[in-house]
Order: sequence, then C-alpha cells, then structure tokens
Amino acid sequence: MNILLARSAGFCFGVKRATRMAFEAAESHDGICSLGPIIHSPQLVKKLEEKGVVVVDRVNEIPEGAVIIRSHGVTSGELKEINDRHLEVVDATCPFVKSAQDHAALLSREGYAVVLVGEREHPEVQGILSYAESGDVFVVGAAAEAEAISRRKRLGLIAQTTQSFETFRQVAAICLDKCQELRIFNTICDATSVRQDEAQEIAHRSDLVLVIGGFNSANTSRLAQICADIQPRTQHIETAEQLRKEWFEGVETVGITAGASTPRWLIDEVILGVQKISN
Repeated sequence: MNILLARSAGFCFGVKRATRMAFEAAESHDGICSLGPIIHSPQLVKKLEEKGVVVVDRVNEIPEGAVIIRSHGVTSGELKEINDRHLEVVDATCPFVKSAQDHAALLSREGYAVVLVGEREHPEVQGILSYAESGDVFVVGAAAEAEAISRRKRLGLIAQTTQSFETFRQVAAICLDKCQELRIFNTICDATSVRQDEAQEIAHRSDLVLVIGGFNSANTSRLAQICADIQPRTQHIETAEQLRKEWFEGVETVGITAGASTPRWLIDEVILGVQKISN
C-alpha cells in the first residue's frame, strides 16, 4: 500500500512549546501540578505523570509550590485564584489562545457583544469567554446557531483557535445582517488552517484515511470530520493498537494525518502498524 502522510501532521508550535515547558518544569521541580491536561493527548499526559506532573482539575487542589497552565489556557477567575495564592506559574498557554483571550477582553471593554465561534464546553472556549467581562457573549458552534443571535448595534466576532475557517466565514456573513457595526478578529491559528487544507487534499487522494489524535482533542476530531466528508472510509484513532485489518481490504492508498496535539512517536507507530498490515 502507498502511504500519504500529511506534511504538518502532529505537534503545532503552541503544543511543542507547552510540552517542552512541561518536561523542563518536571525536571526542575520536585513535584509539580498541571491545571488540566497540558494538551489533549492521553499518551503524552501519561508520560508527564511518570515524570511527576500531577493533573488537577481545580485551583484549590494545587498544593503549595508551582503549577503549569495548560496550552488551552485557564479562565480569568482561575488565574486570579492562582495569583492570590502566590503560586509559581509555568504559563504554557498557547500564544494564539492568549491572543483570542485578549481580543475578547478588548471587544467587551469597547462595548461590543462578543460572538465566539467554538465549542461551548471546550476548556479553551471557557477560558476565552471569561475575559469578555461584560457578559454579553454568544457562543455558536455552527452557522445555523448564529441565526438565533438577537440583533445588536455592535457585534465583535472571534473564534476558538482550532475552528474551521469556513464555519467562521459563514458566521461572519450572518452577523453582518445582525448589527450596524461588525468587528472581526480572525483568531484561528494558521497551523489549524494548514492541517485542515492538507487533510482535504489527502482525503481526495486516499482509499482510507487514518486521523491520529486524542478522542478528546477538538482539532483532531475536526480533521476526522473534514476527511470523512470527503472519504467515508476515515478512521479516528489514538494509537496503532486500534488499527483493524478489515479496514484495509481493497485499499491501495492510505492517507495519514494527525491532530496538533499528537506526538510524532504515535504517528511513527501507526505508520509501522500500517506497513505490517500491508506486508
């Protein structure tokens, strides 16, 4: 079988930075916590746990000492709690996420109702929302949801960094009819757009597409959906152990891509697994 691997498959800049900071912090501290998983890769989080990085869900669960802020960032309230306790902070928040937080705060201060294109329950979205201090915020996950936005004089539009640009564009078009003034900040990370474009190209050229990454990873799940819309024979997996021989029946070309939180060693293991099945 021919294997097509997406050029940008795997870690993006923000994730590389966050994981490097987390492993360095583990080496330099005798025990340290991460407020939420550092990235959405259970396998990498396990490796960090083996290095002494304990994942906690709430600030009050952090013992005295140091805390790592995950790549998705934290809410403004959580950050205040951390600062009030005078904890040492290793801030691994992705700079693109931080930019979205700053734009939410700016729009809110300047009197715009904020429209955030994203998944309401995702930790990155929860963090961004917390910086829109006016509280006049709409979260929409799809263009159809934007139709329910009530008319406002001024709307400000931003996005979760891993959102689809096409969805963002569609929501922007709807918002134009909902207000007198629309201010847009495209806060979608460039790495997201590149990975989505590559996924579409590979899906068109493949008989089977494997998308590697955490099942709890929003950007990986979105890649899987993009591929499935083009090539129904798309499988979202986390590890090589999840490969099934029956998927490869009649397959000549296998396309492989991976989410921005997927370590390279997991990708290499899947490629090896595909080669074994092929042989």
